Amino acid sequence: MHPTISTDICIIGAGPVGLFAVFEAGLLKLRCHVVDALPQVGGQLSEIYPKKPIYDIPGYPEVLAGDLVQNLMRQIEPFHPTFTLGERVEKFEKLEDGTFHLTTVDGTVIHCKAICIAGGLGSFEPRKPAIESLENYEGGKGVYYMVRDPETFRDQRIVIAGGGDSALDWTIFLANVAKEVTLVHRGTTFRGAADSAEKVKTLHDAGKVNLVLSSNVTHVHGPDALEAVTITANDSTARTLAVESFIPLFGLTPKLGPIGEWGLELEDDAVKVNTLDYSTSVPGVYAIGDINTYPGKLKLILCGFHEAALMAQGAYKHIYPDKKYVLKYTTVNGVPTL
Repeated sequence: MHPTISTDICIIGAGPVGLFAVFEAGLLKLRCHVVDALPQVGGQLSEIYPKKPIYDIPGYPEVLAGDLVQNLMRQIEPFHPTFTLGERVEKFEKLEDGTFHLTTVDGTVIHCKAICIAGGLGSFEPRKPAIESLENYEGGKGVYYMVRDPETFRDQRIVIAGGGDSALDWTIFLANVAKEVTLVHRGTTFRGAADSAEKVKTLHDAGKVNLVLSSNVTHVHGPDALEAVTITANDSTARTLAVESFIPLFGLTPKLGPIGEWGLELEDDAVKVNTLDYSTSVPGVYAIGDINTYPGKLKLILCGFHEAALMAQGAYKHIYPDKKYVLKYTTVNGVPTL
């Protein structure tokens, strides 16, 4: 029997937005307990692309995803947050006094005065292309749906498939790691950032990457491990390319999981919020980051940081309705401790 954990705010999701929410809550002297189904903090940054560079964090022209997570953890150290990792929250109960009980799949119970859902995309799994026998090459045999460590592909011939930011960013990054990089995209224009698309084109013109448009990877080959892929153009012409690794990057399939059964107002599998404080339809429950939706929503880490700041203010008012908080700038008062 697990003892009940008591805290001011339970933050569901230990990704970058959830971690920054700890900092903003800490400035208001609110205690936080963070729960995540993944066994480590960082969310998608740690699980999917810890070595991927990020370019749109204010003050960092470039920062590796894993380094950003480490910096966020250092930033929240003064507030001594507690963590339950590797456990998914399953049960949600609002008590008569307006507080909450949350129970994880392993039986951990958290009693809190407010809840902040920062679960990113919720539960997620990679979108896999419909290629026969693709699963035979998973598990380190040549097919990867995410790049955990770029060194895996050192001096290899690799094919990346996709047209979004991940495909473009990893093409740029792995051009300096792999022996040969080929990017295959079914269209002629990319969904990712225009600047990244231009960088890929520049690398292609310089002969540093191969760019194959209006095409799809349609077959994978090799008796035990991946040895080649077949690329078929939209006009049905095909060619086989010898490779050691194939990386299809078609995004993630989001699933809300148990959160979708908590009585929150939803829209397109996302939690609707009031942008005044990112509160949900249930008083005392807030949602920030990729899991929420509102008019003009942008799924960017920096936008999630903004949402975390306003969420903390709203949670403070919910927990202490009779207290008036006066904003204190950290440049003047420094960072308090709990």
